[in-house]
Amino acid sequence: MHYRSLTPRLSRTLVPILLLCSLGAWATEPSATCPPPCGALTLPAQNALPPALPAVSPVPADSRTSLESSWSKDWSWGVYGGKYYDTEPGGFLAGRAGYLEQYLLAFTAKKAIWQSASLPLALELDGMVGIQGGIATLGEVAVAPALRWSGFPWQDYLQTSVAAAPVGISYTPHVSPLERGKSGQGSQFLNFLFLEIAVASPKDKSTEVFARLHHRSTIYDLLNDYGANGEDFLTFGFRRRF
Repeated sequence: MHYRSLTPRLSRTLVPILLLCSLGAWATEPSATCPPPCGALTLPAQNALPPALPAVSPVPADSRTSLESSWSKDWSWGVYGGKYYDTEPGGFLAGRAGYLEQYLLAFTAKKAIWQSASLPLALELDGMVGIQGGIATLGEVAVAPALRWSGFPWQDYLQTSVAAAPVGISYTPHVSPLERGKSGQGSQFLNFLFLEIAVASPKDKSTEVFARLHHRSTIYDLLNDYGANGEDFLTFGFRRRF
């Protein structure tokens, strides 16, 4: 057989084989320059680790909520005492008050039952047991929920809080002559209301002194219509938080 007759046959046979081998080698070797075909899914490796979570730093002590402040300690005990005045708290704050020789001495306790996480505001349950003397001698027991606010800008110099208890209950074993209407009648059970301001040294926030307007109220004759105002006292006290 002549070599010239073999050349076309070999060319027709070897060229397809070489092309197939080249394509197979290209398909089995990774290429950094050729992207995957459109629509192809890229699956993660079976042993791939999940991304690491960011580290969590501890909360600085100075950014904790006000629950750790002295104003939010659960319990406090104290005493207060003062003198009777003859008008309601609104009249006292307006400067319309006269004083009589009737006095109050009381033991008080309170407990914080709720504290706002974002505001210097707390809800407390406040109770007192006291005795009155002077014009008349009688005892008194009272309890009321109170809201306390301690968000004042001068706290670093003088710890200050104010509290208000508009609705509570007060009981006396008998009716005081200062609470009887023209008919001579009165009520042993009345509303207990107080307004208070308390201050403490920043160096010892657990010990505080306070002034309180202590008021037994008919709630504008809602509890009785005898026409007599409940007893009111301007008092000062001392309290220890723990």
